[in-house]
Amino acid sequence: MDTTVKGLNKWANAHSTITFNTIRIALGFFLIYKGAYFITNSGSFEDLIAPVSNFMGGMLTFHYIASAHIMGGIMIVFGLLTRWALLAQLPILIGAVLINFLGEMNSINLLIATLTLAVSIFYTIYGSGKYSADYYFKMQK
Repeated sequence: MDTTVKGLNKWANAHSTITFNTIRIALGFFLIYKGAYFITNSGSFEDLIAPVSNFMGGMLTFHYIASAHIMGGIMIVFGLLTRWALLAQLPILIGAVLINFLGEMNSINLLIATLTLAVSIFYTIYGSGKYSADYYFKMQK
């Protein structure tokens, strides 16, 4: 496993461009925005999870999503433990895609959730790249 992650990091650092890092930073800011949106619009969040509220604790889910989006988004923006931050996002994003099929279908929300999930999976594999705190700390050794 360790050699796989090192190999991915070497490949990512060799192919890192400003565009890849800009997309990573934009993803982080988007997740921060969504976390803040959930906090300020908790009523609409309750309506959103109503179809599956029997299967999961509403307040626990609310706090997990808001804190994971905000803290994970900050970590993703700086490129600090990016893969770990994105692993915390994946269940939320998979749920965001699935909730469109369990509740009322909203094509815009489905598109945004699917796109965010795809970008998150990419960066979970790709890593934070050369222009990140992870790379900076690794080079300090």
